[in-house]
Amino acid sequence: MSNKVTEIVEEQVQPILSDLNLELVDIEYVKEGKNWFLRVFIDKEGGVDIEECGTVSERLSEKLDETDPIPYNYFLEVSSPGAERPLKKAEDFTKSIGKNVFIKTYEPIDGIKEFEGILESFDGTVITVNMKIKTRTKTVEIPYEKVAKARLAVTF
Repeated sequence: MSNKVTEIVEEQVQPILSDLNLELVDIEYVKEGKNWFLRVFIDKEGGVDIEECGTVSERLSEKLDETDPIPYNYFLEVSSPGAERPLKKAEDFTKSIGKNVFIKTYEPIDGIKEFEGILESFDGTVITVNMKIKTRTKTVEIPYEKVAKARLAVTF
């Protein structure tokens, strides 16, 4: 159910985002407590502002009211993905080379399932991350198809 909703919403939001030169980062349709939430995360170079989120929310809301693809009452939230933006598509990894990332894999690689470090390179099939372990740096190669979740990571 949730996947079908996100697919339908993606089809409906893409033309709106194209008009505004914005990028779709992610869509979530989740139940929290008694309420359903439809969350649409958008971005662009330099970040999005509250007015852009409001415009997308209004236009998408009208579109969803017309087509009514969601059988339950829900709250629509349109926002920026924030500093710890998820990395979903191959191009997200390519754009994030040189940045600090957190990657969780489906299965262990050298006994580890969670990796944090600088994204060194991505060739379409292998992600190379430089991890700092105490005083030394270790380079890890992670097969793209083994990535369960990935996001930018903020370091302090």
